[in-house]
Amino acid sequence: MAELRKFEFGAIIEEKTMERKKCESSSIASIGYDVVDGALVLEVEFTRGAIYHYFDVPCDVYDELMNAESIGSYFGKNIAKKYKFVKVEE
Repeated sequence: MAELRKFEFGAIIEEKTMERKKCESSSIASIGYDVVDGALVLEVEFTRGAIYHYFDVPCDVYDELMNAESIGSYFGKNIAKKYKFVKVEE
């Protein structure tokens, strides 16, 4: 699943398609991860439909998230409040 989105970094706006992988989680529907204008961006779609971008999330954190026994728990403990984020869609 991929959607064209605008990624904003200060005055720089880049349009990019990010692929997201479906998740086995009661709170997270899908997760994408890519480099956008030199920044590591984690895109999270929640089961209620909201989509957020989390910035500068290291590759190892993404790998641990995708391999976690509970994706929602790992996300809540290791990503949610630790990285700068922006809501991109309701």
